[in-house]
Amino acid sequence: MSEPASISSGIAERYATAMFDLAKEEGQLAALETDADALGAALGESAEFGAMVRSPLYARQEQQDAIVALAGKMGLSILTSNTLALMASKRRLFVLPQLIAALHEMIAEEKGEVTADVKSAAALTDAQAARLAETLKAKIGKDIKIKATVDESLIGGLVVKVGSRMIDTSIAAKLANLQNAMKEVG
Repeated sequence: MSEPASISSGIAERYATAMFDLAKEEGQLAALETDADALGAALGESAEFGAMVRSPLYARQEQQDAIVALAGKMGLSILTSNTLALMASKRRLFVLPQLIAALHEMIAEEKGEVTADVKSAAALTDAQAARLAETLKAKIGKDIKIKATVDESLIGGLVVKVGSRMIDTSIAAKLANLQNAMKEVG
């Protein structure tokens, strides 16, 4: 890991640990999880929000005012709002993506959940996602939270990552394997 990435993840870990411990102590883990999901979605959907978080061009007070206003509009918990304001005042908002990832990890571990990253050629229906979660739960022995994305280049099938395990049943992978096999023959 590069030094700047290591420093960023260290900062994010400290904030995430503090937030997690306070939320757990106050029985607010569900609210913290909702806040983390909302912030992650906002970062993914709004290029302006991402730019404001990462850019050193915004003054400290501008970042703080913007994040406090945004937290109010999003209906974030007091703990999350106060932490974001503190991070802005310390010029630490640039670690927000790592903070969100660390919070998701801590909450999932507390709940005994494992996140499965699932790529499919078409969007999974709720029934398909539920069946997949049950199948993975039977194999792994823990509750599974599906994080689904669509990748049309797969043509069909799924690519499932759970921890360090990867299961690739995509048609694109099968075609690539067939192509390699054909090269070996001829």
